[in-house]
Amino acid sequence: MSQQDDMVAHEAGHSEDELVGGATAIAVNEDADDVDEVGEEDDVDDVDEVGEEESEGDRRPKPTTADLELEGEIAADYIEGLLDVADLDGDIDMDVEGDRAVVSVVGATLEELVGRRGEVLEALQELTRLAVHQHTGARTRMMLDVGGYRQRRRVELAAAGQDAAEEVRRTGVPKRLWPMNPFERKVVHDAVAAAGLRSESEGEEPERRVVVLPA
Repeated sequence: MSQQDDMVAHEAGHSEDELVGGATAIAVNEDADDVDEVGEEDDVDDVDEVGEEESEGDRRPKPTTADLELEGEIAADYIEGLLDVADLDGDIDMDVEGDRAVVSVVGATLEELVGRRGEVLEALQELTRLAVHQHTGARTRMMLDVGGYRQRRRVELAAAGQDAAEEVRRTGVPKRLWPMNPFERKVVHDAVAAAGLRSESEGEEPERRVVVLPA
């Protein structure tokens, strides 16, 4: 039995509430070595932190398409096991976008796996990344989506970033937005840059937020 199968079998002894609660605890535990090793939602995507490069020991060769497809397969198997444990229905799609695998749970309404502001989804993504990391021994930027939540949030956040940029351009006053996770901040940074303005992130998780700056 593989390490991944061991993990799913271990989870089978727990209720859905315990799964979600445990996932959330792992996602917010900044001192957990395994979570730090796998990486948060890649703050290297958060433009204010791009300059904080990883050390040579933390870098890995650019993954091939075959590597990413394998990551997607491992992640899909792990998520399928969690859905079985929680007695939830949903089909799983796998894809490769750029340099990351993307696994989506579709065909069902699964709000309980998204949570408020996507907190449960972020936690489940961290658990899935850990499963992939244990199997491959390499860091992964695999992204998990449930019910199209991330795509909807991209549209909403891009609009918010554009609105903030327009306000800052009109007033000349920096605008601080609400706390966001790294995925959300990345979308806003991109929208602000597309509008021709600058932005940066400030604060510490979970209160880290985007500040839109005048040109």
